[in-house]
Amino acid sequence: MGQARILVVEDEVIVARTIASQLSQLGYIVTGTASSGKVAIAKASETQPELVLMDIILKGEMDGIAAATQIREQLDVPVIFLTAYGDENTLERAKITQPFGYIVKPFTTKDLRIAIEIGLLKHQLERELRENRDRLATLLNSMSDAVIATDDRGMVTFMNPAAEAITGWQQEDALGNEASEVFHIVDEVTEATLENPVTKVLREQQVVYLGEFTSLITKDGKRVPIGDSASPLRGGSDQINGVVVVFWDLSERRQTQLLEQALEKEQELNRLKSLFISTVSHEFRNPLTVIQTAVELIELQGTHLTEAKRRTYLKRIQGAVQSMSNLMEEVLFMGQAEAGKLLYNPAPINLEHFCREMIEDFSTVTNSASEIIFTSHSENTTAVMDERLLNYMFGNLLSNAVKYSPTGGNIQFDLICDPTEKVAIFYIRDRGIGIPEADQAQLFESFYRASNVQSIQGTGLGLVIVKRCVDAHRGKVSVASQVGIGTTFTIILPLNPELSLTE
Repeated sequence: MGQARILVVEDEVIVARTIASQLSQLGYIVTGTASSGKVAIAKASETQPELVLMDIILKGEMDGIAAATQIREQLDVPVIFLTAYGDENTLERAKITQPFGYIVKPFTTKDLRIAIEIGLLKHQLERELRENRDRLATLLNSMSDAVIATDDRGMVTFMNPAAEAITGWQQEDALGNEASEVFHIVDEVTEATLENPVTKVLREQQVVYLGEFTSLITKDGKRVPIGDSASPLRGGSDQINGVVVVFWDLSERRQTQLLEQALEKEQELNRLKSLFISTVSHEFRNPLTVIQTAVELIELQGTHLTEAKRRTYLKRIQGAVQSMSNLMEEVLFMGQAEAGKLLYNPAPINLEHFCREMIEDFSTVTNSASEIIFTSHSENTTAVMDERLLNYMFGNLLSNAVKYSPTGGNIQFDLICDPTEKVAIFYIRDRGIGIPEADQAQLFESFYRASNVQSIQGTGLGLVIVKRCVDAHRGKVSVASQVGIGTTFTIILPLNPELSLTE
């Protein structure tokens, strides 16, 4: 720090010359001397010293403390006071100017050198700190990400322009407010207020991140989807001095995601339309082929056709027509469901009586070799449900159970009415080929068929219809299955959906 330029301000000429001589001996450059505050300010402005040695008592109206204040503010030059006054009142006045040293006369050359070197070093460090702070502020202000900083009480101490733009708060209005007031976040789905990340960081003393669907409520009440992280600002001894929150506007990204989802949905719908046309065409072709073949055989054999063969051909035609009729009914049902026009007409019903009659009708129509064993485990089985949808629901489940079970295999159908939970629980168990675990999650998707039933005739609509019927009752359906052991479908329906909605 040798060759530092120093201005001496002292009202006693002899003392001023003595100090100047000492400074020269120490290797410093004396830019000049002054005996009054006004002259000191003028010479400091003219000679641009690196440090000022200032006596407190000066000639004229302006004392050293007032002169030091102006030099410090206007020129950013460090000041060291040289004074014979060490009383408490003088010290307090001098502290206002934030001096870089305070030497009480008389002093030695060594005292003077130490004070000067410490003052110059302190000023250099302060300038570097200020420059670093300015660079950091410039960096933060130029960031596209929004930044909010708080103190250790969660009060806002800084906002960059990006944060102002997103929150609608100006920094001057936000300073000193609680972070939760400026950075108010809610869940996009439930709209419930979320815990402020600043509070969480101060409590847990570690970095925290927002959930995926989080929105910021701006000052004027708008909702902005955001992503963010909040980190502790640590000081000495690993003490947390505050929190910095970095966040960004996800509006454009969210809009892009919505467009992508809409495109995917449209593509999926087009795929399903193509699959629907292909599947239905194929399924209609089979019974039509049966009808055409049976008619051709009848025409070929003409009068030579025996009564037994005629009944056989007619039975084939009847079965094919019934198959086409069932398929058409499934298609119409799915059309209503997809269009949101599925009729749901709940009415009082005795579930045990309904199940027994439905099983009897099903067994008669299908003429299945499998026996359906029905068991009711409750005395009171009255409920309010849609009988037509129940027929669709259980008709499809029983058809699947029969189709995928070995010939003559028994099918268990159980009913439990739970008055405490106010639900009816249905179990349909078979001991058939089972469903691979990898297929179970997609069973209720349109046209999806398990990997081990591709060779067995079917449209892949049956379980979709079951799901739509269950949804109409505001119920739940689940499946448990093991390949080679069998499958159990469990359906839980409210005994009275209307009451369930009002409770």
